[in-house]
Amino acid sequence: MSELLLQSGVTYTALTNGTILKIDHIVGLATDPDMAEALHRLEHADAVEYVTLSEMDTQRHHLRAITDRGTECAVRLPRTQRLCDGAVLLLEETRAVVVRMAEMKWLVLEAADVASALELGYFAGNMHWKVEFDGKHLRIALQGPVQTYLERLNRLMADGRITRLDEGEGA
Repeated sequence: MSELLLQSGVTYTALTNGTILKIDHIVGLATDPDMAEALHRLEHADAVEYVTLSEMDTQRHHLRAITDRGTECAVRLPRTQRLCDGAVLLLEETRAVVVRMAEMKWLVLEAADVASALELGYFAGNMHWKVEFDGKHLRIALQGPVQTYLERLNRLMADGRITRLDEGEGA
């Protein structure tokens, strides 16, 4: 049994073990004035579900996710659309589904000197790691186990050229 939702073009497909919400496009952004007003009304009715995604998942166009209320979502977006924090996947009179970004975890490093900083930057670039510069600290976005990153950085850490800081230490 399928039902087409006129407002968003989203189709529900009922299965024996529950319902999978099939999402084929992003309805809008939670920051859009009309969208924000509708979401505000639905939040008061406790009718907004959130899908929490990692940054890596937001780069995908096809994925499965489960909302905080247990609704399974099968997302298949056109190449012209990108998931982001606040992307509204469904907006109905009685419910909405909105994307939330998971908090990014960071590995914070400090180089002992300028030469070590250049070597660390060169190495992180070659690894295609997402980085941010925070004063004299380099923050590497963790897209896997921290141990994997530390193993790759072992040569620079073993002789003291770089030091690992706790997340709050470098701020």
